[in-house]
Amino acid sequence: MTSVQVEQHDKDSAGNEAVSHTGESEGYQRGLGSRQIQMIAIGGAIGTGLFLGAGKGISKAGPSLILAYAIAGLVIFCIMRALGELLMYRPVSGSFSEYAREFIGPFAGFVTGWTYWLFWVITGMTEVTAAATYMTYWWDIPQWVSALVFTFILYGANLISVKLFGELEFWFSMVKVTAIIGMILICAGILTIGFSDAGDTASVSHLWNQGGFFPHGIGNTLMTLQMVMFAFLAVELVGVTAGESKDPKKVLPKAINTVPWRIAVFYVGALIMILSVVPWTNFEAGKSPFVEAFDKMGLGIGAGIVNFVVLTAALSSCNSGMYSTGRMLRDLALNGQGPKAFTKLTRNGLPLIGTTVSAALMMVGVWINYQWPGEAFNYVVSFATISGMWAWIVILICQIRYRIKSDRGELPRSEFRAPGGIWVSILSLAFIAMVIVLMGIDKDARVSLYAAPVWAVLLGVSYFVLRQRNPQGAAFAKRD
Repeated sequence: MTSVQVEQHDKDSAGNEAVSHTGESEGYQRGLGSRQIQMIAIGGAIGTGLFLGAGKGISKAGPSLILAYAIAGLVIFCIMRALGELLMYRPVSGSFSEYAREFIGPFAGFVTGWTYWLFWVITGMTEVTAAATYMTYWWDIPQWVSALVFTFILYGANLISVKLFGELEFWFSMVKVTAIIGMILICAGILTIGFSDAGDTASVSHLWNQGGFFPHGIGNTLMTLQMVMFAFLAVELVGVTAGESKDPKKVLPKAINTVPWRIAVFYVGALIMILSVVPWTNFEAGKSPFVEAFDKMGLGIGAGIVNFVVLTAALSSCNSGMYSTGRMLRDLALNGQGPKAFTKLTRNGLPLIGTTVSAALMMVGVWINYQWPGEAFNYVVSFATISGMWAWIVILICQIRYRIKSDRGELPRSEFRAPGGIWVSILSLAFIAMVIVLMGIDKDARVSLYAAPVWAVLLGVSYFVLRQRNPQGAAFAKRD
């Protein structure tokens, strides 16, 4: 059994634990290097939302889905620059929860930490189940067996060292990046040389000749923004790595500044190439546009390749969930907003108990999905969308409040200031608000909003109970 250590914390005037978080005092080991952080940042922006979900978006919006990804990508970059400004002010592993606690209030930190934890637990449930499903493409293995094996492998990797987690993410991301670049190069070759079954008809004019760039109208393009934003969820994970980056002041800004070209190449570029080689009318919801494109080109190996890539994307997401949930639970516990047991670290500086509890819940989710694969579980899964977007909202609000205070000289000035100041963040918040409204209008997406009030009430009651038990605790004192 791995031995654990518990950090010693200062006491406030009432004798309660109070923690002053800095990147150096959290107890974690800085085992993530530049190469790993870069790939975590890249991989966070590429997932099943692109490899599988883009088919539905193409069938709904046609070529204009490219514009939706470009606009949403710009907003994501603004969110990441806002996060970068906060990270350079105070690089901590608690990230969004810590900033919410400092700039909004203790209740906001409580809500953000537990909501982001729930987001990754739910995501882990779905992704490990999906990974097990993908395995049946090659072998007739019971899904629960694959899910169990994958969970234990990733759980073990996350408890060995943060460096091993980083290595897994590096190679998972490398597979995804290689697949997309390979598809882009194949499409470019078809457009210029004309080989394969699609060679005679491939043309950039497919982007506007099949009913126009907005074949179903601008309204339908707007309605795809919700699934587009869902595809970008987890891009903010790089912020959680701050407390374990070897050189956060250097590595994190570099990783964040690569967001525009990542989105330009992996989303906009890939879709432009695919839709130029194969007309958008050939794609449909529920089928990967990458598989469909390979089939239309006459490249039969495409389905197997994409299945392998999607498998790695699912495992990457589950791996990220294992990593982030343990850190978020520990941050909550250090601030008196979660069980003290979650503060424990192994000798390698890893949050043993928080990661274990989260992994166990992911396995419960796999069992629930196995027993009741119907709509009830889908309702729970859909909550991941709105809970993930909550982290973005908090990041933007905290950056606005931080910028105002730093401009007044009340706080140190960040070395990595977001362009446009508070106004860009305000516009980004307005964009997210518009997406949430669109989710409420769309009958297929509004289910994402149903669970939010229930979760809010649960958090509110839990916070009230905690505060009643310890009204003078440091966890409930807003920082100056």
